Amino acid sequence: MFLETRNLTKQFGGLAAVNNVNFSMEKGKINAIIGPNGAGKSTFFNLISGFHPPSSGQVIFKGRDITHLPPNKIAELGIARTFQTTNLFEQSTVLDNVIVGHRLRTKSNLFDAIFRTKRLKREEAQCKGKAMEVLEFVGLTNVANKMVANISQEEKKRVSIALALATNPEIVFLDEPAAGVNPDETEGLAMLIEKMVQNGITVCLIEHKMQMIMKLAHKIMVLNYGEKIAEGTPNEIKNNETVIKAYLGGSAIA
Repeated sequence: MFLETRNLTKQFGGLAAVNNVNFSMEKGKINAIIGPNGAGKSTFFNLISGFHPPSSGQVIFKGRDITHLPPNKIAELGIARTFQTTNLFEQSTVLDNVIVGHRLRTKSNLFDAIFRTKRLKREEAQCKGKAMEVLEFVGLTNVANKMVANISQEEKKRVSIALALATNPEIVFLDEPAAGVNPDETEGLAMLIEKMVQNGITVCLIEHKMQMIMKLAHKIMVLNYGEKIAEGTPNEIKNNETVIKAYLGGSAIA
């Protein structure tokens, strides 16, 4: 299995935010995690990407236990993520924001920076080239030199995805990529996610926009109060009684 969690649990005090969750992701597929607010979805992402240590359980990536690795080591292995709120440098350009992502793959150190060595210059050019490549991929070359503060919410979402792609990931975790954008922009972001998968990147996303999820996802896991209550294809999830009850009569997943 490409990436899987085994009995993954996170307790904050007496509360189990994620409780004994087993989930597996197939390579090259779109996996989705849905559930009511407070169901533990973002905490689940934080456990996989190393931002929180689990209370118990394991995260296995390509056969390797990565449960207790720090976030930078997990990113180096090829696991990238975006956040629910876009954490970008607002007073820097779009290009400079994305350049930061590829720094993960470079070797320059403080010595190189002080003395402006050949290695530093070569790697700076490499980072800029990679940044322009991913900005073209996400459709943002036209705003590359704009300040992030001056671009739209939808463009910020794309910058976050570009930043994740600049790390050369094998799998990208997207935390509510379509939150706060209009239906046309949502459609555009869905097309970008499909394009990522067509280019060999595995995607796992958290999203509240059910129409988007039902069209996009190959497999869906449903969390409620930290526990997995269902897993399956969009069709199976849509017709699952437990899921319909969790969503208060099913209006959210119709």
